[in-house]
Amino acid sequence: MKQMIQKATLGVASAIFFVALSATASAGIPFFSKNEVPSLAPMLEETTPAVVSIAVKGTQTSRQEVPEMFRYFFGAPNEQVQERPFRGLGSGVIIDAKNGYVVTNNHVVDNADEILVKLTDGRELVAEKLGADAQSDIALLKIDNEDLVDLKLANSDELRVGDFVVAIGNPFGLNQTVTSGIVSALGRSGLNIGGYEDFIQTDAAINRGNSGGALVSLEGELVGINTAIYGPNGGNVGIGFAIPSNMMKSLVDQIIEFGEVRRGLLGILGGDVDEALAEAFNSEVNIGAFVNEVAPDTAAEKAGLQPGDIITKMNGNELSGFAELRAKIASAGAGAKIALTVIRGGEVKIIDVTLDAAGPTQAEAKDIHPALEGAEFSNGQDSSGENAVIVDSVEARSPAARIGLREGDIILGVNRRRIENIEELTDRVNDNKDVIALNVQRGNTNLFIVIR
Repeated sequence: MKQMIQKATLGVASAIFFVALSATASAGIPFFSKNEVPSLAPMLEETTPAVVSIAVKGTQTSRQEVPEMFRYFFGAPNEQVQERPFRGLGSGVIIDAKNGYVVTNNHVVDNADEILVKLTDGRELVAEKLGADAQSDIALLKIDNEDLVDLKLANSDELRVGDFVVAIGNPFGLNQTVTSGIVSALGRSGLNIGGYEDFIQTDAAINRGNSGGALVSLEGELVGINTAIYGPNGGNVGIGFAIPSNMMKSLVDQIIEFGEVRRGLLGILGGDVDEALAEAFNSEVNIGAFVNEVAPDTAAEKAGLQPGDIITKMNGNELSGFAELRAKIASAGAGAKIALTVIRGGEVKIIDVTLDAAGPTQAEAKDIHPALEGAEFSNGQDSSGENAVIVDSVEARSPAARIGLREGDIILGVNRRRIENIEELTDRVNDNKDVIALNVQRGNTNLFIVIR
């Protein structure tokens, strides 16, 4: 049976599904009730009011190519566009009671026209989406009300494999479902769930509807945002993934300050370290990120990184590979100051770096082609670490939506010519007066979107 990785939200009135995390009930219990019976109840009584249910309404746009015969004889358009309403359910976490900030997954609220947050005491509040990031699957909402309860954020960098965790959410619309498990692995990437992956893996029993819910420590602190599951046909096999709280906080702080995520950029190309590579470069450590190339006039060059360096840690935390480094750099944000532990010629060095911005914001991209209106872009990287243009969002029923662009798409080239940034995308598209073919990476597939 084929294994699948899925995001998790629960579709209610359509074929839209989001996935969820909820954890297995196999963890040891350090708390006790009044009768000295092992119980998580004392901690949960404090934390569950901060986990909310999210209901969304919106319009889904679908496109179907019209057969050439009908286009030729009847003058029909190249494609038929259909719009239909959808509803969905997911989970969220209140991280700031004073300001009413609620964090959830981007895929829970993506394309939603209405967002309703339901608290544990039965209150239902309309939420405003302050910002979202499709590549890391984080969204920030705001609700206005008094007497909210928030969750304290843990330092997710201190998590260890084997630590006990508890997942709280709303699987299948069943509010306030609580399950427990352990941290199975850290720094998981290469799953093709999103553009930037640095997941906590847990032996959570995964069910639809928990997306955006809380993964908490036994101290009642938020360690992650439940996001995706791995299993046959969306069923639970004890492998679930959560976005670390430190990564989430960095992205949310950028949304609060700038209204968008401004990714950090180091300026290197590379790959994972293996035993043979470590031996060739005189390193006793055979995991980490290997630097193949340092781009000129970048943060990496200015800090003194060199080709052949092996980066083993960022800010004192060990790296599993290049993909984890890439995700941590991107989420740290432009202007962030980081410390990289580097092995060079068998010697260990600490190199301080101030990260560059990954590229201009959408507001800085001028004279965009009319067919791309309604989409927001940012400079980033494809799954191989090559520079490319990320589609951060696409407005419903906009020209960009009508040609088939989707949030999370990665634009690699125009008319089979590689592009590396928004400026090149704009120039190449505007220079072509006839047919324009965008080379797009969408998940595990490459495709062309044709503009006529």
